[in-house]
Amino acid sequence: MANYLVTGAAGFIGARVSEMLIEGGHSVVGVDNMNDAYDVRMKEYRLSKLQTLPGFEFVRDDISDRGILNRPSSIVHRPFEAVVNLAARAGVRASVENPWIFYEANLTGTLNMLELCRQRGIPKFLMASTSSIYGGDPPYPTPETAGTDRPLQPYAASKKAAETLSYTYHHLHGIDVSVVRYFTVYGPAGRPDLAIFRFVQWISEGRPVHIYGDGEQSRGFTYVDDIARGTIAALKPFGYATINLGGHEVITINALVELVEELTGKKADINRLPPNPAEMLTNWADVSKAKELLGWQPQVNMRQGVQKLVDWYNAERAWSKEVLTP
Repeated sequence: MANYLVTGAAGFIGARVSEMLIEGGHSVVGVDNMNDAYDVRMKEYRLSKLQTLPGFEFVRDDISDRGILNRPSSIVHRPFEAVVNLAARAGVRASVENPWIFYEANLTGTLNMLELCRQRGIPKFLMASTSSIYGGDPPYPTPETAGTDRPLQPYAASKKAAETLSYTYHHLHGIDVSVVRYFTVYGPAGRPDLAIFRFVQWISEGRPVHIYGDGEQSRGFTYVDDIARGTIAALKPFGYATINLGGHEVITINALVELVEELTGKKADINRLPPNPAEMLTNWADVSKAKELLGWQPQVNMRQGVQKLVDWYNAERAWSKEVLTP
């Protein structure tokens, strides 16, 4: 079985991808710097679960630091079947406030991992990109051929730059590259800076639910296990391929609040705020390419997935109720 390097292994998607690879009989070296982009207790929780699994090894390091290529760690001296580059700074609003740190993580980090592939002869590189790359007015559902030249915030721009760099390394050095563009992902132990986790916590604890704009903006949500399965399927050789993953079930923010109210049995105290110009009004993925190339389609519907998140939250409520949800 294969050995994989997964960056961002303590992240939401990175942890689930690592678990699934190990469940499939593979071994994983996970790298994460455990930064405080959001409440680090979430990363510590995911990492503690991973560290109980045979076949998982953890390296605490920062892929945006060029020195990672020279340090005598298992990342440098172990053979890998692929680098699964899921480490990133994510977040639309946060990238407007501090674009520099987004470029360090998302672009310089990608460059360092591409260099690792080149220097060590690692044949496959997979990078996580984002639906935000399509900007404010793409066709819906959005195919991979839609324009990506007008990102609305530094986060999306940094991912656009990383995609371009990945193609350059494919062209110059023959590295096989898959770019997976994630649409909105949710599930147990998810990112606490995203809507569904926040709504579950705020409604469960009787806190005000902050909604930007009129709440009729929508997102195409996909459960984390479906995203992880698609990511692993994209590790097959393509030469160079860009593939949408997710976004199959579109729901407005208002309807999402109503669903969480129903599943928690509690009423939301809604606080409406001005709309944020950095946010897209909707996203909705055309995933026909993923179905064709990967044989992939989502298996968990919205109600099932949100119920799993609510159940997880209730089981972990002693500490998850204190997780910071900015």
